[in-house]
Amino acid sequence: MIRTASRVDGNQPYIVAALRRIGCSVLHLHQLKNCFDLLVGYRGRTFLMEVKDPSQPPSKRKLTPGEEEFRRTWNGTPYHIVETIDQAIALVTAPAPCLCPKPLPAAASQPPTAATSNSTTPPVPPLP
Repeated sequence: MIRTASRVDGNQPYIVAALRRIGCSVLHLHQLKNCFDLLVGYRGRTFLMEVKDPSQPPSKRKLTPGEEEFRRTWNGTPYHIVETIDQAIALVTAPAPCLCPKPLPAAASQPPTAATSNSTTPPVPPLP
């Protein structure tokens, strides 16, 4: 649902400008009810950002019940809350987590021997 009048935190335009300055794509989503504020793309990665204004009291910086529900039920890329330009830049420029599969244990990665191979499966010949 799109809202016609939604409040934008005072620091959001500065955060957006800084992100764009380093080459991020930024899509504003604050008009979508119960959604995060910014969808940010940088170097092949995507970030969901909720912007909160650190000049506001803590009670004003809490997620709304709808935002909290969205965050709790979202199964995609992590949902981040940022308050400053430095936090937003640090988030997008941090090294990506390794999503590589874990290596097999040494014993499992060895080719089967005559003693360990299944008798119904012929052994794989070595490469020339």
